[in-house]
Amino acid sequence: MRGAQAVTGRANAQAAGILWGKCTDADLVKAKAQCAQLSVPLDYERPKGTTISLALSRVRHTVPDGKYQGVMLVNPGGPGGSGLALATLGGLVPKGAGNAYDWIGFDPRGVGASKPALSCSGDVTAYNRPSYVPVTAALEKTWRQRSKDYARKCAKAGGELLDHVKSADNVRDMDSIRRALGVQQINYYGFSYGTYLGQLYASRYPRAVRRMILDGVIDARTVWYRSNLDQNVAFDRNANIYFDWIAKNDKTFGLGRDGRSMGQAYYGLLAKLRKSPAGGVIGPDEVNDVVLLATYNVSVWPVVAAAFAALVRKGDSGPVKKLYDENYPQGAGSDNGYAMYLATLCTDARWPQDFDRWKRDAWRQHAKAPFVTWANTWYNAPCLSWAAQPGRPAEVDGRQAPPVLLISETLDAATSFEGALETRRRFPKAALVEGAGGTTHASSLSGVACVDNTVADYLERGALPARRPGNRSDRLCDPLQPPAANQPAATGPAPAADQKG
Repeated sequence: MRGAQAVTGRANAQAAGILWGKCTDADLVKAKAQCAQLSVPLDYERPKGTTISLALSRVRHTVPDGKYQGVMLVNPGGPGGSGLALATLGGLVPKGAGNAYDWIGFDPRGVGASKPALSCSGDVTAYNRPSYVPVTAALEKTWRQRSKDYARKCAKAGGELLDHVKSADNVRDMDSIRRALGVQQINYYGFSYGTYLGQLYASRYPRAVRRMILDGVIDARTVWYRSNLDQNVAFDRNANIYFDWIAKNDKTFGLGRDGRSMGQAYYGLLAKLRKSPAGGVIGPDEVNDVVLLATYNVSVWPVVAAAFAALVRKGDSGPVKKLYDENYPQGAGSDNGYAMYLATLCTDARWPQDFDRWKRDAWRQHAKAPFVTWANTWYNAPCLSWAAQPGRPAEVDGRQAPPVLLISETLDAATSFEGALETRRRFPKAALVEGAGGTTHASSLSGVACVDNTVADYLERGALPARRPGNRSDRLCDPLQPPAANQPAATGPAPAADQKG
């Protein structure tokens, strides 16, 4: 591993090919960040052809140059998530360990402030959508047509871009950023889908990696149809865990003391809302999408439960609508994250092209795991008719990679703990920290001292937990805990609200 002294000489160098300037985002301005656009080839096989640009942000190190540890690229996942704001992440690392790095946020190709940014239709999350569960032939036909129409709109809007937004393209963009920054190695912090980019980067460019943290770890064996089937079962499990918590806090929410009865009430409400949406706009899809937030992150358990209780007990749909509007915006450009999610995942690997298989798998899972199975099926259904040709998943082989820190909670539904174990097997120098029994997705730097101090020790001096023998984690920590039931926090967009890995 390269030490701090080896990178000090570049601490103040002007990055080749990057002209840093002012940012416009208020949080980035407050953090004294700099922003830029970096030109990269649309098609790396034609480097002198059409170019696109990536939006970058940078929060510089605040330690003396002699203690500088290099650049830290950050990716929030999705795919389709904007990463510019994550340049401020260093301030959350305990012990000031993040201050020794230049934190580099970036919007992947097609995303956010990168140019061009893909948007296909602003009404994907519009109210009064047909019910996710196709209990009639008409509902199934309607959803299939909606999926085809969205894919068609993306083909028109995306054009040539759609052929060049695979994970492998994003990985090459990461190395273009490295080269433009003028450094031989990067540090990297990836969340959720960002952990897949990290695995691919460390496989392709192992000598270019200094330190790497992967939180909410993708299972490379399951990209991407199988991973969504796995999610259907896992989210249902976490919904039942959440219903049990609501029942345990009946004094606060007044929805009953039995988790199973709570679940029955939930599905009964969805059936009722199919016939008559609350407030004319809150139907079963909107309620499902809001409750789904709680199966990603325990931080929103109280506020989601309070909103659901207001709807059930008082017929007040306002709190649910508020959460829905904050987390699922509508209007021009609002579908950018979803469009780029599909653009990447539909082409990373071939999806089954027989809808009858999707249908059989969905009904089979729905019978035992009804919480999100059909919602997730339709979320991905545009892949059935996506315009661009799929590739083959790149190989993940971490045998040449340096020591890597892996983080996962045991019951993470979006990225399974088994995926973290599989990545640990593929990266023999990695160490895995487990939030024992937790259900939160990608929860590091959220205030759990055991996890966050492990991150700090690794970033400060490269220290990892000792690797234990066998197929298990190397350090057990407490999971992220929910707030008190009677203290729902004021919320904007909930953590991990992108719905995916």
